[in-house]
Amino acid sequence: MLHFDCDYMEGAHPEVMRRLVETNLEQCPGYGCDPHTAHARELIRQACGAPEAEVYLLVGGTQTNATVIDGLLRRHEGVLAATTGHINVHEAGAIEAAGHKVLTLPEHEGKVRADEVARYIEDFYRDETCEHMVAPGMLYISHPTEFGTLYTLAELEALHDVCRRHSIPLYLDGARLSYALAAEENQPSLRDIARLCDVFYIGGTKTGLLFGEAVVVTRSALLPHFFTLVKQHGALLAKGWLLGIQFETLFTDELYLRIARQAITTARRLKEALLRKGYRLYIDSPTNQQFFVLPNSEIDRLGQYATFELWGARGERESVVRFVTSWATGEQQVDELIARL
Repeated sequence: MLHFDCDYMEGAHPEVMRRLVETNLEQCPGYGCDPHTAHARELIRQACGAPEAEVYLLVGGTQTNATVIDGLLRRHEGVLAATTGHINVHEAGAIEAAGHKVLTLPEHEGKVRADEVARYIEDFYRDETCEHMVAPGMLYISHPTEFGTLYTLAELEALHDVCRRHSIPLYLDGARLSYALAAEENQPSLRDIARLCDVFYIGGTKTGLLFGEAVVVTRSALLPHFFTLVKQHGALLAKGWLLGIQFETLFTDELYLRIARQAITTARRLKEALLRKGYRLYIDSPTNQQFFVLPNSEIDRLGQYATFELWGARGERESVVRFVTSWATGEQQVDELIARL
């Protein structure tokens, strides 16, 4: 069986595993107070061009979003996000469980627009009853989006400007950030993201690590005592050096970007083959997630040989499906799927 369900179906990149085995019997202080984590933080700061940034290593994406958003918001505030945003759709109400609300904005191929963010905030404060409502306290975006689409540099700059003008933080979910940075069509560099976002995270779980997300805080005053909040959320790993070693390896010799390019190459090959076969794009994604509309009969047929996801409810005659490649997807695996189309 071929697998194109998601980009975290393998363990870890061999170099990461090698380093974990090599350091296995080292004795390290816990909770991220070890030399490996210190080095990983410095490597990440260098890659981001943000020498003053605070870097925290957490385990998973939903955990990271819930912890960061809870830290950035006051009790009466909610988080602005696209209707299709991960925190609004696929995080089981984690934001709401912490006492906050996701305030939804229209999505445009997964993205939000600066003018609509501004209009939401301005309309909110023009309402005489706004004190009775949840206030927009921050903006959440993802890059790439849940549809694999990318913000242009101009779009990200516009969102930054709106957030600064209205004094709310801009937070970027980078669960698949490597696959954005590796795409030819991508415009914002990692340094641009660090310059324009107040907080963001660099996803490792989906890019060659066993687990791990690196939270980068470029305005540290926004998240005071964040270490303590991480622990309150059950997100502080006692054996923190296991995260440190993995990120230390991922940010050595540009491994992070090098392995992500494999996913982009294989996704492009698969996309071209599906188009040649006459299947219809649902959204044109330049990254490792590919969305197509397939007849249900074809979905059932292909499902005998490969796993992939239905994206939303199954339609009467045709449905949207998602194929995902990863850093570990091989050319032979793609060839075998293409042969079955």
